This record gives sequence, structure tokens and C-alpha cells, in this order.
Amino acid sequence: MAATKLVKHAPGAPGLRLLGLGPGFRPSKGLKQLKILFNNHAFWAKDRNEKNIKKLLAESTVVISVWEDSRIIGFGRATSDSIYRAVLWDVIVPKDLQGQGLGKKIVEALLNSRKIKKAERVYLMTSNSAKFYNQFGFKSVTHQSLLLKESSNQCSGDLRKKN
Repeated sequence: MAATKLVKHAPGAPGLRLLGLGPGFRPSKGLKQLKILFNNHAFWAKDRNEKNIKKLLAESTVVISVWEDSRIIGFGRATSDSIYRAVLWDVIVPKDLQGQGLGKKIVEALLNSRKIKKAERVYLMTSNSAKFYNQFGFKSVTHQSLLLKESSNQCSGDLRKKN
């Protein structure tokens, strides 16, 4: 693998969101690449359109991406009120690149960002990666229930589908 670069984007990721910039503010069609990463490597994020990806980036408190030269190979984001609660979202590393520490770098960067580490509690949802998140102190809880209200105007994808 070529040298990788972790990018901590400005809040709302304007360079990535508006101009498709990658590391060093180089044009890299980053938004299109992110859409492909979602489609190919995240069953819960398949078929997200660029308009909605721009919105999720704009509304994210922290956005992290990992690049190999001008190719995006990892992604994660978080939202937070910076006091009580934070949530990690969309941590993605392609299966063929897992086990190389990329996901660990993404999660550590998210958890160490100022607005996330100030939060009293950090939540995340995962379908099949609980063991991975245990190394960061995340635990399954039995005293809370995950409740889901599905919107009648869902953007895309079915959360129940799995690869």
C-alpha cells in the first residue's frame, strides 16, 4: 500500500463537500469517490445521492477521511452537542484494507477531536463490528433499547439489508 494520509476536515467538510478536495487541498473528485465508498463498502449507505451526502457532511461536527494518494480509502464522521452526547456515524474501511489500522486511526481521530471528547457519552450503532469498537472502550448495553422510527420519505437504502 502506498503512503496514506488522514485528513481532519474543517467543520462541515467544505473542501470535500463543495469542491471535492482531497489531501493538500488537491482536486480529487472526493465527493464522487465518497459516494462510491458508501455504495461499495457500507450496506447501510448504499445509493446515497450526492445532494444528501453534501448535507450529511455539512451537518457533521467532525469529518475524517483517509487517502492513498488521491483515492479515498476510509471515512468516518460524528455529530455532537459538545457537552452531553456525541454519535459516531459511517465509519467505513473497505474489507480488503481492514486489519491495517485504518479504521483505528479514523475512530481515534473522531474520539480525540475537541467537540467529541468533551461529550459526556459517545454512542454508535453497529451491525457486525462490536469487537472492533470494544478496543476504544465501547460496550454493549442492556439497560437501553435502540428504537427506530423510519421516515416515510427515506433518502435511500434499507437499514435492514446486509451484504
